[in-house]
Amino acid sequence: MKSTTYFAPEETRQFSKLFLQYVRQDDSLKSFIREWPVETAFGDIIDVKQSVFHAENRVILHQAITRQYEQGKCALPETVALLTKPTTFTVTTGHQLNIFTGPLYFHYKIITVINAAKRLKALYPAYDFVPVYWMASEDHDADEISHFRLFGKKYAWHTTEKGAVGRFNPQSLVQVARLAPEMHHIFTEAYGNSPTLADATRKIVHYFYGKDGLMVIDGDDAALKRLFLPALRREIGEQASFYAVKHTTEKLTGLGYKAQVTPREINLFYLDNHLRERITVEHEGQEHIFRVLNTHLTFTEQELLRLAETHPEKFSPNVILRPLYQEMILPNLSYTGGPGELAYWLQLKEMFEAFDVPMPLLLPRNFALLLNEAHQNRLEKIGFTVTDIFAPEADNKQKIILREQNHYTHIRQEMEAIAQQFDLIIAKAMQADATLLKTAQAQKVLTQKKLLHIAGKIRKAQERKHEAAIRQWIWLREELFPSGGLQERSENFLTFLLNNLGLIDELKATFNPFDSRFVVVEL
Repeated sequence: MKSTTYFAPEETRQFSKLFLQYVRQDDSLKSFIREWPVETAFGDIIDVKQSVFHAENRVILHQAITRQYEQGKCALPETVALLTKPTTFTVTTGHQLNIFTGPLYFHYKIITVINAAKRLKALYPAYDFVPVYWMASEDHDADEISHFRLFGKKYAWHTTEKGAVGRFNPQSLVQVARLAPEMHHIFTEAYGNSPTLADATRKIVHYFYGKDGLMVIDGDDAALKRLFLPALRREIGEQASFYAVKHTTEKLTGLGYKAQVTPREINLFYLDNHLRERITVEHEGQEHIFRVLNTHLTFTEQELLRLAETHPEKFSPNVILRPLYQEMILPNLSYTGGPGELAYWLQLKEMFEAFDVPMPLLLPRNFALLLNEAHQNRLEKIGFTVTDIFAPEADNKQKIILREQNHYTHIRQEMEAIAQQFDLIIAKAMQADATLLKTAQAQKVLTQKKLLHIAGKIRKAQERKHEAAIRQWIWLREELFPSGGLQERSENFLTFLLNNLGLIDELKATFNPFDSRFVVVEL
């Protein structure tokens, strides 16, 4: 790594008003969170979580994680053994099972929690902290995870499988890997030798971060779902999450913020092989009829409650209830996400209170823009620095044009200086011989014409030059901000890792989980 440059989030012009106010710890948002995610706030939540997270839950969690790793034929991180200790806590992030790990920020989220765990251990040495990656294995939107962008080219995975994506067979992804000009061996090994996408993703993440103690959790687990049973009962019988989140959302939108998610009366899906469909409730007099959309399945309230008691694994929380599920099965202190995730977590405080579950601290992930050697060379060629990257495009174009115009202004000044010298020569010629006047004046006019001709060529060359510089800037901007968005939201990290195998360690050394500034990294 050559250098790093830090920017306040607002300087990047890439973040929402809500997120900027959150990182500034604006008082208007204080009522929607437990506490601001500063280092000293972790002491209080440690005490709270230690008092409510029971030893038997730790045993079940430890057994479930161990079983998941063993069934997936993945080596266990050493930190799993710490889970049974009452002094062990987790710091968590989550993400979809994007193929080939998807966009760069997938790794930024994980590195943030790894660094947070290390920092908290230094601050609170009597406790242990395990970084966690929660796989969104129950998501059923295959289109969202089915592509990745490598070296500027999009690659797609076409599958006919339905239901929870974590249960998909990933072996056809080996063919996708072979289409790429370069590929890391772990992807073909994991996809080619794993029965499910969740197992393959665990192997991939463990390969890159297992040495850091990162623990990968799959929520699609019958034993873990049984820990969620108290919430399932209340969701079916009372629709508790709907009313709590609806009330919080009304308060948030009343302050002028846009709601990130919309709660439903039942925030659960029905989960089975090749099926994940939303459960709805219809009110028929005193009776509640529950239907599974796009199926013929219907249940009375008592039937659905009995199903929850016998097979809780058939219920899958949606975006509203998934955070509650996470916090019920983990001794968790914080959740790390990006602006969109934190925005919907701000809608959840009253839901956590309604279910009597401690809400975690909300720790924003780190943000970065990576400049490879080609980016840096292009930046230097057009005369820009890193500080110009986030300026509006129109301002940078104008900067290029004005710079070239200034060069042309200097040429006119030089032409005026030459004309003045000719006037001196003409005066001396007059003193010597009055008949030389016309000859001297003719030479002045001829010289001026030649200089104007040269100046015109220079001007055209400069126009071509600044047009080329503008084209180079447009190319660079599209490289760094694909389709106008941040690089980290579209480009795959292999674009940079394959030419710099130490990239992950460099980012771990650069990121500070308690520093919200945006960092530009010159590789």
